[in-house]
Amino acid sequence: MQPKIGMKENIIQFILLVVTNLFVGSMVGIERIVLPLLGEEQFRLASTSAALSFIISFGFSKAIVNYFAGQIADRLGRKKVLLLGWSVGFFVPILIIFAHAWWVIIAANILLGINQGLAWSMTVNMKIDISKANQRGTAVGLNEFAGYSGVAIMAAVSGYIASSYSLRPEPFYIGIGIVVVGILLSLIVKDTGEHVKLQIKNSGAGTSEPTRSAKEVFALTTWKDKSLSSISFAGLSTNLKDGMAWGLFPIYFTAAGLTVGQIGTIVAVYPAAWGIFQLFTGTLSDKIGRKILITYGMWTQAAALWFILVVDQYWLWIAGAMLLGLGTAMVYPTLQAAISDLAGPEWRASSMGVYRFWRDSGYAFGALMAGMIADSLGVDWAIGLVAFLPFLSGILSKVRLKETINS
Repeated sequence: MQPKIGMKENIIQFILLVVTNLFVGSMVGIERIVLPLLGEEQFRLASTSAALSFIISFGFSKAIVNYFAGQIADRLGRKKVLLLGWSVGFFVPILIIFAHAWWVIIAANILLGINQGLAWSMTVNMKIDISKANQRGTAVGLNEFAGYSGVAIMAAVSGYIASSYSLRPEPFYIGIGIVVVGILLSLIVKDTGEHVKLQIKNSGAGTSEPTRSAKEVFALTTWKDKSLSSISFAGLSTNLKDGMAWGLFPIYFTAAGLTVGQIGTIVAVYPAAWGIFQLFTGTLSDKIGRKILITYGMWTQAAALWFILVVDQYWLWIAGAMLLGLGTAMVYPTLQAAISDLAGPEWRASSMGVYRFWRDSGYAFGALMAGMIADSLGVDWAIGLVAFLPFLSGILSKVRLKETINS
């Protein structure tokens, strides 16, 4: 049967992919509150850098896998890579439950990075494969909404379970169930290889544009093309900020005297706002353009972090977390849609892989930078200084990034 391009034409497939990514994001959500506190309380890690080492291992492994995921998917097919991601993820909660030393937690997060790099990359690529050009922002927005809703829901749930029972093992029992459901959903999803072939045929890319090597795609996406490189730096800055927030927010708010339940609420509000707002920002970027949302979204993230530092009330911190989520939502689906606008269908997955390599290496760089600054100057300084990166990225996007719709 001849495949058709369009969200409406592939609605069942699209919904299945949205639900699948909800469970992909849930894998990260379980760790969002628990692991930073686990490092301090159960493993007695003396330095902030050591406590954040699990984010560094996660960030680098996810970044590296992201880079190769597109190339692997182009050869093996999206569905096989999605299932491979879930197979690796099965070992993550088991390792954390039985970890006797911190290096086991680090190893588990290397596997989590592989799980996220393969599974999340495939859900977003498969949605783009079956969507029309003017639906990409909407498609990516729905994908990221589902993923970060999963992060938020499981952050809140794991925080509640940890406060009611203990930091370990109870929150991670859920992780085993999440993987089982994820595998079952991925078995039902159909591969989108034929849709990619149809997009290439319809675009005429196979005859009008030369084949690009992996080296050329990497160079274009990283530094050669002004727009693509600006997008990559914006993605890196966004997740650098998120790596810092993931590691330092629980520590910062604990020092401020909040309970685990209150910290869980703040930490959950941030990805919840991030997820919910993406329902609108992805679609909005299809209508008003990518550049304005990327530029002002980066500045909003910086402003939110500085706001969190200057206030000292629980409800204002929640407001700051919502603002941080809004700023992230403005850029997250928009950056991926912009990559899709610029890259041809035959090298889109590879370019997306390069972008996601730089974006998710931000987790590692953010945790590394935040840990070093926190150990030398304090947590407040770490949060404040890291905020300058998204602020700088907003300036670069304003100056260097061209509007990518219909590029």
